[in-house]
Amino acid sequence: MPDRKPTPPSASPRRGPRAAAPSATGVRAAVERVSVGPLSRLSQLPRAVPFLIVLGLLVAGIVVGGPVGAILLAVVTLAVAWLLYLGWPRLTTSERLGRTAVLLLAVALCVTQVFPRS
Repeated sequence: MPDRKPTPPSASPRRGPRAAAPSATGVRAAVERVSVGPLSRLSQLPRAVPFLIVLGLLVAGIVVGGPVGAILLAVVTLAVAWLLYLGWPRLTTSERLGRTAVLLLAVALCVTQVFPRS
C-alpha cells in the first residue's frame, strides 16, 4: 500500500465543488458593472485599511450619537449591504446567515442612534 502524503491546508479547497454561477442579468448586472471600479481600488489597499475605516466609522457613530452618529453608521450599513448583495450568489447558507446577522446588527445600531431610549 503506497504512502499518501497529506494535502497541505493551503492546497485544499475551502468548500466543495460548485456549479458555475449563472451570468448576472438586469439590476444585478448593472450593480456588478458599477461596482468593478470601487472594488478594484479597494482591493489595492492594504488589508488593514478598509477594516480600520469601518472600525473608525463604527466607533465614531456610536460615540458621537444622534443624527451625525446615525449617518456614520448608515454609511457602514450601506457598505455591508452592498458587499452582501454582490457576494450573495456565491455564499453558502451559513455564510448568508452570518452576513445577514451582521447587516441586521448594523441596522439596529443605526436605528438606536436615530431613536435613542430616553
